[in-house]
Amino acid sequence: MELLVATHNQHKKEEIQQILEAEFVVKSLTDYNLHDEVVEDGLTFHENALIKAKYCFEKTGIPSLGDDSGLVVESLDGRPGIYSARYASNHDFPKNIAKVLQEMEGNKNRSAYFVTVLCYYTSKGPEYFEGRVYGNLLTENKGKQGFGYDPIFVPEGHRMTFAEMQAEEKNKISHRKRALDAFLEDLRK
Repeated sequence: MELLVATHNQHKKEEIQQILEAEFVVKSLTDYNLHDEVVEDGLTFHENALIKAKYCFEKTGIPSLGDDSGLVVESLDGRPGIYSARYASNHDFPKNIAKVLQEMEGNKNRSAYFVTVLCYYTSKGPEYFEGRVYGNLLTENKGKQGFGYDPIFVPEGHRMTFAEMQAEEKNKISHRKRALDAFLEDLRK
């Protein structure tokens, strides 16, 4: 089954394809020559996931999956949250990470979590699925794998950051994996 994921981010597309394996052929906005930048002006992860999924479905008629993910830091009152990709600079994660680390300087509470909200949009309307992974933030980058805030996030029960893990290891425990598992379970019913 073909699934259109509302993203231009090839890392995200590849990660979703790896998690879903052969059950779906994952396509991106780029695969459909949809080069418009979808304006994420929602106030929640759910609203942004809906905006993206609905846009794709309306443009193509293909069941579409909108994904809005972010890093939520307890001691920063939930920031960067829905602004994770553009916290300091649009999709410039070294700058985004630097801003988070600067704001966290001297802070002993390093608790954070990654969240993914998926919106699956079809002719029946939207359905939502959520996944979270809790952990702590480091004071410096470690690792070269992954993307986004992976170099500073250590999931609970682990000693390595997401960026130090191989994709297969990260994809077994990630927030996106948990949301996609809920999505697959619902589809199989």
